[in-house]
Amino acid sequence: MRKITHVAAGILLRADGSFLLGSRPIGKPYAGYWEFPGGKLESGESEITALKRELVEEMGIEVTAATPWIVQTFDYPHASVRLSFFRVTAWQGEITAHEGQEFAWQQPGKLNVSPILPANGPILRGLALPKVMTLSNVAELGEAAFLARLEQSKPSWLILREPQLNQDQYRGLAERVLAIARGQHTRVLLHDAIDLATQLNADGVHLPARSLLALQQRPLLDWVGASTHNAAELTAASQLGLDYALLGHVCDTPSHPDQSALGWADFKALLAQGWPLPVYALGGMSKNDIALAQEHGAHGVAIMRAAWV
Repeated sequence: MRKITHVAAGILLRADGSFLLGSRPIGKPYAGYWEFPGGKLESGESEITALKRELVEEMGIEVTAATPWIVQTFDYPHASVRLSFFRVTAWQGEITAHEGQEFAWQQPGKLNVSPILPANGPILRGLALPKVMTLSNVAELGEAAFLARLEQSKPSWLILREPQLNQDQYRGLAERVLAIARGQHTRVLLHDAIDLATQLNADGVHLPARSLLALQQRPLLDWVGASTHNAAELTAASQLGLDYALLGHVCDTPSHPDQSALGWADFKALLAQGWPLPVYALGGMSKNDIALAQEHGAHGVAIMRAAWV
């Protein structure tokens, strides 16, 4: 086995959702390829310390706000690398090319530069995910009220999770939800219904942990995520190449009155192990918890009741 080189990389994000890519300088492997700025950890350095140093050296900026995000391991012909990615949301100074590289602001799903460094492909996909993943709540609201609120709130992504319905009832609800969602550009993921998602041309599927652990390969759908509660389930989601995971429940919630909450400390400790997919904090969350969740390593929050008030 080759020695693994540890790298810290920064995803500079602007308020409009755009992110910064830089070209690799002449003289380095993959010169001319586009990547997220960053570099190798020096002896004794933490990932965040290395990131801050590298961005001063490479582009003349001082990072003032950054949160851990994804950890990606990749084998290149010349090296094996472990990349710790940070979401960088604030910095001081003007971005300047100190190594003769180019920089370009990009929008998720609308790249206009190429080629992209191979290890960064999954990262670009993750940037298309929203900060808030919304779960349905027909069980408490009733179908008519839920559909009305769906039209009003227009969530960007929706997991249609209604385990109280039988198969025929769920299919009927899914058809009605998809009809609304397509008119307002809401992505819909059906819950534990791979075949139905394919038949109805839904955007993807969301798997409960029991179904996640039973799978041998990723379903052939555009977007696939899963609910997880521990490292074993996060490992399964990672090995299948899923697009995201929900992890919880973090705080007390009426949905699980007899189960102890994970808590923020254990949530952070789990994510600190490093996972190659974005993870959402689930359980007792609202939009007000986005920043707190990201400070603990999450991509964002998954919300149910708070989404429909």
